[in-house]
Amino acid sequence: MNDTIRLLRAHRSIRKYKNDPVTDGHLQQIALAAQAAPTSSNIQAYSVVAVRDTNRKQVLAGLAGNQKQIEESPLFLVWLADLNKIQTAVRLHEDSKLHQNTELFLLATIDATLAAQNAVIAAESLGYGTVYIGGIRNNPGAVSELLELPPLVYPVFGLCVGVPDQEPDIRPRLPIGAFLHEEMYQNGRVAGAIEEYDATTRTYYATRKGGGKGGETETSWSREMVRRFDGGRLRGHMRSFLQDRGFDLN
Repeated sequence: MNDTIRLLRAHRSIRKYKNDPVTDGHLQQIALAAQAAPTSSNIQAYSVVAVRDTNRKQVLAGLAGNQKQIEESPLFLVWLADLNKIQTAVRLHEDSKLHQNTELFLLATIDATLAAQNAVIAAESLGYGTVYIGGIRNNPGAVSELLELPPLVYPVFGLCVGVPDQEPDIRPRLPIGAFLHEEMYQNGRVAGAIEEYDATTRTYYATRKGGGKGGETETSWSREMVRRFDGGRLRGHMRSFLQDRGFDLN
């Protein structure tokens, strides 16, 4: 492995941070690395709001499901899919409404995601720890109001950044055979790979340190998937919220 691959494979979600700030210089470097990510047709349909204010982080933590790591991180980045800037660019030349469809929505969301992952890699290379916060979509309307987001912009997820104050175990991933398919999707081997992974995750959950409670001997990855997705629609409010924000999903 080279240093880049070693860094990528050492990734862990960090939820406890020291009081050290993220310097302005490092924030600029993280942001510039994010902007260097691939973007479809150079549309750059993403933005990010950097939040350091203690009160604002406290409100965001509550809106995201009382996730204390948002309050405790010195820097919280809210990543945005941003079609407002595309609409603004169009109106510099003609007074017309941006033509939208689901594909354009996907492009903006993917752009934001690619940029955010570049930011994670940059932050970790500078010695910081990170964790994504999907809970920012629990109350996307209130988040949008708090951050004064214009129409055609929505919060995709948040990202805590700070100097780690914990050393959790690296969470094992599915066997590569359940992920890497050559030429065609090999569906026949997926169930076996999941069963193999269940055995691995049972051990992980029972013995892990620094990122969760150990002793969870009856927990496995497939059981976790049942728990997460067998209870109905996940964040079913998102479609109506996006339509209210001006996104056309047809």
